[in-house]
Amino acid sequence: MNEWLTEYGMFLAQLVAVVAVVTLAVMLVMRARTAEGERVRLKLEELNETRRRRRRRLQLAASEPGARKRLLKAFRRDDKARGKGRDAEGQEKTPVVWVIDFHGDLKASAAGRLAEEVSAVLDVAGDGDEVVVRLESAGGLVHAYGHAAAEMDRLRQAGLSTTVCVDKVAASGGYLMACCADRLRAAPFAVLGSIGVVAQLPNLHRLLKRHDIDVEVLTAGRYKRTLTVLGENTEEGREKFLEDLETIHGLFKRYVAGRRPGLDIEAVATGEVWYGQDAVARGLVDELGTSEAYLVARMKEARVVSLRLERRQSLAERMGMAVSHGVERGLERGLEVLEACGWQRR
Repeated sequence: MNEWLTEYGMFLAQLVAVVAVVTLAVMLVMRARTAEGERVRLKLEELNETRRRRRRRLQLAASEPGARKRLLKAFRRDDKARGKGRDAEGQEKTPVVWVIDFHGDLKASAAGRLAEEVSAVLDVAGDGDEVVVRLESAGGLVHAYGHAAAEMDRLRQAGLSTTVCVDKVAASGGYLMACCADRLRAAPFAVLGSIGVVAQLPNLHRLLKRHDIDVEVLTAGRYKRTLTVLGENTEEGREKFLEDLETIHGLFKRYVAGRRPGLDIEAVATGEVWYGQDAVARGLVDELGTSEAYLVARMKEARVVSLRLERRQSLAERMGMAVSHGVERGLERGLEVLEACGWQRR
């Protein structure tokens, strides 16, 4: 038995070594080759069909065994009727709701992808189409969210009906984006607002001074540097820094007020946040409800299509993942065999 276990262990070690060498060789070959084709692909999902398939599966699961054949026949008849209806009416006459997802981080890293998705929609959207953006963001850098909001504005400028749905949070830069839509919908306890500007930075000047460490901050231009982390900050620098914050806040308020003219901007631009129910009362939001409920309602009269740009994995990446999963499964299977022979994990 001990000899068998030893041989099995050597076999596993050799297998892992061979797989590692093959994977490395493939990665080197793929890296040496020039990348061909698109590295980004457009993923589309017709949510009407997805929901219909799920509903049918649940109906079959809930039905009695004897009724399942009748259900399947009814499904086939329905598919034929739908096909004939589409042929007669023409698919192009059915309005389409294009669904885009934006999940924002501090740097609004998804803004570039959002720009490409907006361009894709603008290329094909027709009269009567709508764009729904499911937006989640607590805000971040001013210039980053300014870019994301400008991409949202392109939909409005193109004359497309736009709806932003907020299920959890659209605050600060997130609300800067959300207010660009024709309609703003939020869940009852979603967080909205935070129309304000904040900045903070530590200053180590006194600590360095206690250790006799001097820091020279050299600038050309009176306000090239206002507050610093290492140098000594001045009252003039603080005043200029606060002035810049007020300037940005003013831009923020004017931007929101221009897109939601009925909003009492001075009353809500205090940096506070409100939950969905209170946000409606203050004019920050048009209606309450979740994104799922809204899309389900739109499915009754339109095709609802979700679109997303995804990075295409290279062959080396796909093979590496497949090999990794194979090795893991092989090792786990080996451990199961060893345990069956009486070996115990420690």
